[in-house]
Amino acid sequence: MERITVVTICFNNLSDLQSTCASVDAQILLPFEHLIVNGSSEPQIADWLDNQPQPSYRRWINERDKGISDAFNKGINHANGDIIHLLNSGDLYYSNQVLSSVKAFFKANPTTSWISGKIEMKRGGIWVQVGVPFDATQLNKGMRSVSHPTYFLKSAVYERVGLFSLDHKIAMDYDLLCRLIQEPYAFLPETLIRFDDKGVSTTAYLKSLKENIKVYESHFGYSIACRFWQFRLKLLYYLMGSAFGKFLYRIKTSLFK
Repeated sequence: MERITVVTICFNNLSDLQSTCASVDAQILLPFEHLIVNGSSEPQIADWLDNQPQPSYRRWINERDKGISDAFNKGINHANGDIIHLLNSGDLYYSNQVLSSVKAFFKANPTTSWISGKIEMKRGGIWVQVGVPFDATQLNKGMRSVSHPTYFLKSAVYERVGLFSLDHKIAMDYDLLCRLIQEPYAFLPETLIRFDDKGVSTTAYLKSLKENIKVYESHFGYSIACRFWQFRLKLLYYLMGSAFGKFLYRIKTSLFK
């Protein structure tokens, strides 16, 4: 069974949601269902969903939530598909063949519980495609280009490892990753998502680094290696925010194309 449920959470960002919905609707293989979890404090998204024609596979929940983790959990709990993808409002499928590729991959690898792939995002002011296979021995380094927007998980995985923790405001995806280490995994070497860089993980990046340390040490104990790596990422963040850092990054990407 490879029925795919796409879950999209949103908050007062109608234009982003519309772009994401258009990306879903453009797929060659349409999802089994597209579930929108709308926790907005303003009426625009609810009005659009309720009053504009929507495809039969799209349904929605219009109610306030307790934050990102709570919204994710609502979507997962209401999903009826065999595979769940969390596609945030503003994020887009990289091509119209993503869902067909994912379904074919799971069908060819039936023992795989979850996958990740590549993502297109802005680094140093330019669009790049990044993504590496998950390596549990590298968890002290954070997400390490194993990007949560590219995760596709079988629904049964959440029953085994649990849902997203409401204790984490930013690093809930990293906390989930730390709980996935025993689940059969595979890397799909394709670019799956074009990432919207207006999300909280980008705008509150330094806070996310602090939260990453708390998450890692809650699972594996005190770690100098983790703390050192997060400090390194903090320095890189400041460097990449400078004109000199962006110049160096452009040189690096041009050399390794």
